[in-house]
Amino acid sequence: MFNIGDTVIYGTQGICKIEEKIQKDLKGKMTEYFVLKPIYEKSSTIFLPLENDVLMSRMRPILSKDEVLDIINTIPSKETIWIENENLRKTKYGEILVRSKPIELVQLIKTLFLHEKKQKQIGRKFHLTDEAFLKDAEKILYSEFAYVLNIKTNEVIPFITEQLENC
Repeated sequence: MFNIGDTVIYGTQGICKIEEKIQKDLKGKMTEYFVLKPIYEKSSTIFLPLENDVLMSRMRPILSKDEVLDIINTIPSKETIWIENENLRKTKYGEILVRSKPIELVQLIKTLFLHEKKQKQIGRKFHLTDEAFLKDAEKILYSEFAYVLNIKTNEVIPFITEQLENC
């Protein structure tokens, strides 16, 4: 499914390029790995064992420009996914970040953005954990959008706003 040279999304690591496929000895057993280089973290290297289905499931192809535009156009219709129970919320939102599925990230960002706005309106603080989830989700999604659209990450929100105004 994936080949050397492919650009992919790998969980919370974000955009990576598959540099090579190697074999390494792991506890006396030769194991095949993809060597991933994060695009925005040049000093990092990820060794992804091909036989580990759980870790491999965290890798997906990068979106196309048409897919990005389609996702942007669905933002207004996406339902929020607020969870009152803090422990359950942490678990579910953490799972969304690990899966890094764009539609789920959109829902998470929309949910947390609206919740933060509501908290400010009633004079309450936005929970630090929720703020961290929002920042992580934005980083993952906006870096992919920026890469695909060939724009800077700080241009993603204005781009989304413009797209939604033109719908």
